[in-house]
Amino acid sequence: MSEADQMPDMSLDTSALVQEETFTDGRVGAIRRMTPVNTDGSRDESRPVTYSGQSQVMTQGGALPLSFDIEADSLEDAIAKFPDAANQALEDMIRRIEEMQREQATSIVTPGQGGGMGGGMGGGGSQGMPGGGIQFR
Repeated sequence: MSEADQMPDMSLDTSALVQEETFTDGRVGAIRRMTPVNTDGSRDESRPVTYSGQSQVMTQGGALPLSFDIEADSLEDAIAKFPDAANQALEDMIRRIEEMQREQATSIVTPGQGGGMGGGMGGGGSQGMPGGGIQFR
C-alpha cells in the first residue's frame, strides 16, 4: 500500500457548503450564522440557514466553553433566544459532569487500573473536571 493510499480524503463535501458569519458582543458570547451556499457561492435555497451560539463560563478549574444550537429564523430571533439556549446548554453540561462524577465515584478500582488520586478524569477534588462548583463571574 502506498503512502498516498493511506492519506485521508481531504475533499470538501460540496453538498454541505455554508458561508459562516460570526456576530459577537465581545463580552458574553457569539452567534454563528451558517448560510448554505452552492459551489459558485450563491445561496442554496433548498437548505435552511442555521444558528449556533458560543460562550464560556468561569469555573474553579478555569474557563469552560459552551457551544449550542439555536433554533431561530433570523439573527434577531437567534439573539433573543441566545440566553435561554446558553442556560440550557450549561444545565445539560452540569448534569453530564455530575453523572460522570457519580459513575467515577461508584466504579470499582482493581489493581493495575491506575486508580487513586491521579487516575480517572484528571485527579481528585476540584483539580480535575469542574464539578466541584461552577461560579459565574
